[in-house]
Amino acid sequence: MLLKIKFIREGSLNQKAIKKLVRNKPALISLYITAVAFFIAIAGYLITPDPSPYANEQHLEIAARKPGFKVHMLKIAENQEKPDCGILDRWLYGCRSQYRKIPVSSWKFAGDSLIVSAYETAQTELPLVFSFWIYDVVYALPGQDNINSSSLPQTDLNGRTLERDNEKLKQIITKSHIKPQRYWLGTDRFGRDMLSQLMIGARVSLSVGFISVLISLLLGILLGALSGFFRGWVDNLIIWFINVIWSIPTLLLVIAITFALGKGFWQVFIAVGLTMWVEVARVVRGQILSIREKEFVEAAKALGYKSSRIILRHILPNTMGPVIVISAANFASAILIEAGLSFLGIGVQPPMPSWGTMIKENYAYIILDNPWLAILPGLCIMILVLAFMMIGNGLRDALDVKDTSSI
Repeated sequence: MLLKIKFIREGSLNQKAIKKLVRNKPALISLYITAVAFFIAIAGYLITPDPSPYANEQHLEIAARKPGFKVHMLKIAENQEKPDCGILDRWLYGCRSQYRKIPVSSWKFAGDSLIVSAYETAQTELPLVFSFWIYDVVYALPGQDNINSSSLPQTDLNGRTLERDNEKLKQIITKSHIKPQRYWLGTDRFGRDMLSQLMIGARVSLSVGFISVLISLLLGILLGALSGFFRGWVDNLIIWFINVIWSIPTLLLVIAITFALGKGFWQVFIAVGLTMWVEVARVVRGQILSIREKEFVEAAKALGYKSSRIILRHILPNTMGPVIVISAANFASAILIEAGLSFLGIGVQPPMPSWGTMIKENYAYIILDNPWLAILPGLCIMILVLAFMMIGNGLRDALDVKDTSSI
């Protein structure tokens, strides 16, 4: 009697870990949330409703408006050349608009003039009425004060041919220069679009998290690997240094480094990264202490491989599981630290939007009529931090080779 033996292909450990991670619903949902956040951060000014630098277009007439607020905006051409702004510049830094915008409540034409009533607020005692020459609304005209209908140039400063028919010009204004604008998440106390501020704030938070974690990994893996592999006086020296840094409160150390480096965007990266490497170094050291006695490491030494090759090619790849889990937790910690520094005024500086800065500027509105001005950035911080913590927990469970119950 012949027996048929069926071989079952189990797959690699990485494939098993991915399957376990996908079956973890909270971790999977968190991955989707972070993917959306990264897309918003990377796209930046290309998808924000306000593409101006730092999303800082201010309209005090419509300050602190509720989510869903809608108003008509009049676009008036600036009498200067259009800013030279390519797709790369707009993506990275945003672009200054070639138009000046005014919120209006009503408008009408009188001859070759456009008469508008500015948007009325509760503080407005009398309605403000402005009159604009229709040519000056549409075109960037040189020497505006000396130009009239009889001395119009052929083209404006941007090379656009001027339309001489007043009726067609009025149609252009009605169609293209007076448009409704909706603020889906309302406006802040300066009349800036809250949605744009939050989107650019995501870029700041994720950038700080990514660069800080990268710095902490470089320092932590380097020092942890040296300490665990060579032991002896090298281990004692590095452990002493780790214990000294470990004994200082994280926020206090970050504040001290920030004061030493100065306030700013890049300084926050370095300050946070220099305080997060300690835990990485301790974990890497512990892992290497257990791995360096394995047979494959002894075989590599017997073959005469250099210590650097043994550490990089044979030992470190076997320590990446715990390091990845710690990196996810450190990412969440970096976002919280950056928000705390910005709230204290020593992190990212205005006008660059940051979730911590937004809470600082608007926390007084929590007890007034506009609590969402501080609640929205707080929710963004909470959701993103929770997502990274759930991802860290999911990675920990997926990379736990001892747990085979769900494979």
